[in-house]
Amino acid sequence: MDYSSSIEESLLLSHKAEEKGYILKAKICEESKKIWRVATPSVISRVSSFGTIVVTQSFIGHISSVDLAGYALVQTLSVRFVNGILIGMSSATETLCGQAFGAKQYHMMGIYLQRSWFIDLITLTILLPIFIFATPIFNLLGEEEAIAKSVGYISLWFLPFIYSTIFSLTIQMYLQAQQKNMVIAWLSALQFGIHILLSWFFVIVLKLGISGAMGALCISSWFVVFGEFLYIFGGWCPDTWKGFTIAAVKDLLPVVKLSISSGVMICLELWYYAILVLLAGYMKNAKVAIAAFSICLNISSWIINIIVGIMGAACVRVANELGRGDSRAVKFSIKVLMSTSVMIGLFFWILCLVFSNKLGYLFTNEEEVAKSVSDLSFLLALTVLLGSIFPILSGVAIGAGLQTKVAFINLICFYVIGLPIGAVLGYVIHLQVVGIWIGMTSGVVTQTLALSFMIWKTNWDEEVSKTSARLKRWYLKSSDDQNLEN
Repeated sequence: MDYSSSIEESLLLSHKAEEKGYILKAKICEESKKIWRVATPSVISRVSSFGTIVVTQSFIGHISSVDLAGYALVQTLSVRFVNGILIGMSSATETLCGQAFGAKQYHMMGIYLQRSWFIDLITLTILLPIFIFATPIFNLLGEEEAIAKSVGYISLWFLPFIYSTIFSLTIQMYLQAQQKNMVIAWLSALQFGIHILLSWFFVIVLKLGISGAMGALCISSWFVVFGEFLYIFGGWCPDTWKGFTIAAVKDLLPVVKLSISSGVMICLELWYYAILVLLAGYMKNAKVAIAAFSICLNISSWIINIIVGIMGAACVRVANELGRGDSRAVKFSIKVLMSTSVMIGLFFWILCLVFSNKLGYLFTNEEEVAKSVSDLSFLLALTVLLGSIFPILSGVAIGAGLQTKVAFINLICFYVIGLPIGAVLGYVIHLQVVGIWIGMTSGVVTQTLALSFMIWKTNWDEEVSKTSARLKRWYLKSSDDQNLEN
């Protein structure tokens, strides 16, 4: 009798375990669907948009090595510097729109979007001298005269591109918060195809050189923006876009504070890579060092943009669930996000190692530059692997509004640890570009560990309460609410 009852108990326990396993699998599948519903368009959009930068670099690289170095400096220093501020300031929009959507405060999303345009346009206009006076700035930084002149010319061409990013960045955050960003994926994919055709036509057929390559970049970047305007203003966002309103420029101080925290967080990360490129410019063979380093950085950035697409999903999922007040769903979503991202990182890590000797020739015909890229391939692969982790953790932080904490982590890991290590290895121990990249990797490793610890120790029930309080404090009544009261 005892024997048969023990068998029944074992079967019962086994059945319960199978049932739990089935429920867990169903939950993982459901969460994955929610993640990829946001991530897939975001990945396509980011990879295509960044692809236009890489394609332009490739065309310029086959025109002139001096202009390739000039483009690399503008793109990885000036543009990255300004983009860091704009992306950071805009990430407040990602936090607020995601939480507002979760709390069903739909009309507030359009107000947050307009506020971000207002803040970002003023910010970018203040930063214009960085592009207008690029040649004297880079002369002061000690760059070669020929490279500095190229930087000055290319910088002016980047102005229309930079202004387009204000709208493309914020609109993408606004649409993905409400899971309507598939339109951006289509527009970005079309942009990439149009950009390749325009670059070929202007550079190869019309032989317009640098102006042709940069003109194609400007035209293709604004193509996406006009498409986004048509989608929003054309009535495809009826719940979240109620038209332009004066409320968007009222009570800006709290939004500015969150935007500044977001800006510092992103800037400290993006500027870190920019400073490392600047350090490469002081190596013995500056043209080769800058070109090789920027090529590797663009390869890693292109791959990491896939992960950044998932980072966008992390922002949305965490913000939405915090807005709904479900802390358990937040924690479960983080686990699924991290598992998905690491698997993708491992795949690209293997690809970088397998094709290490051929990567450089995609961007240049110069043997010396291609060899330098090959020498960096192992470190590049490691960077790609790490890059599958820390963007997701940053996305979780943005979704929760924890940007200030991440800013402090980035400051210490990148500027107290990574940058000094890179400078010492590159210049004192004479490892050149390899030393700088090792320093960069050291900063990323410590940042990843610190962010992991921060997310692990976060009290998500407390974050739900903070989110609820913030949304109530910043809530403005819609016209529908006022009509109901009347």
